[in-house]
Amino acid sequence: MRPDIRNGKDDGSDALTLALMALGWTVGDDRRAERLLALTGLDADALRAGVGDPGMLGAVLGFLADHEPDLIACAQAIETTPEALIAAKEELSR
Repeated sequence: MRPDIRNGKDDGSDALTLALMALGWTVGDDRRAERLLALTGLDADALRAGVGDPGMLGAVLGFLADHEPDLIACAQAIETTPEALIAAKEELSR
């Protein structure tokens, strides 16, 4: 099992880890990556530059949250839950 967010009692590192894993999963598929870029207005350079930016990583999780099939597939692929990904998005969006 991958890191999960535990009832808001977290230093943010689990949220960052989940977001980075979700980003890797998202860009691992060309069509999904193109949709991410189109819907967020980001480009490949902005993604690379924003790897350590909680706001950008929160946007990636928001992208997944807005399309439940991707959210569920990502959670399964990175061995976590959709709820943990949503909690990570909330943590990074503070």
